[in-house]
Amino acid sequence: MSLNDQPRINTCKMKFHFDRFLLFAFIGIIVLVCISCQRNEVPKPHAYFRIDFPEKKYQLYNSICPFIFDYPVYGIIGSDRYHQDQPCLFNINFPEYKGTIHLTYHPVNRNIDILLDDDWNFVYKKIALKADGVDPYNYVDYENKVYGTVYDIKGNAGSPLQFFVTDSVDNFLRGSLYFNVKPNYDSLMPVISFFREDIIHLMETIRWKE
Repeated sequence: MSLNDQPRINTCKMKFHFDRFLLFAFIGIIVLVCISCQRNEVPKPHAYFRIDFPEKKYQLYNSICPFIFDYPVYGIIGSDRYHQDQPCLFNINFPEYKGTIHLTYHPVNRNIDILLDDDWNFVYKKIALKADGVDPYNYVDYENKVYGTVYDIKGNAGSPLQFFVTDSVDNFLRGSLYFNVKPNYDSLMPVISFFREDIIHLMETIRWKE
């Protein structure tokens, strides 16, 4: 090999190393781009659909029954299909929310203790069997002789709210809130709270006819 060929060989070696450097650099850039483009997928928290509720407005219920009360304008009064011959056993229906408040009236004839026991047994020994707990809320209006209790039933029970009002002498009205859907306390909680206000309003506005 002559001295004249030596520079050409060194130049080839340098070109070879330079090409390999470019290849590694290119691969490194591709890897960095791929890593930077990856997104860490974070699972979304479990949520329920947002429900738009109507404005609270009420109207008077007045019939042949021995009481009156205010009920929501977005509720529809309807007779119970199994007891159409009993006008004071009826429902307040909320079709948009698949909810119903069932109302049952009993005249008191020295049997208030029996009615109260029946109500307690129905709540605690039937409805609350699949519940996580029951929180009773007592209501008293001495001036209008209205005494009652709301039972907040926690968990996936068949009915999330039960209640009654009475004057303890002549009249006893009990009610139950039901939804025509599979019980899911967490998803129904906003709707339950909304209709609980209506039930409290019913209890606060009920008046017994003379």
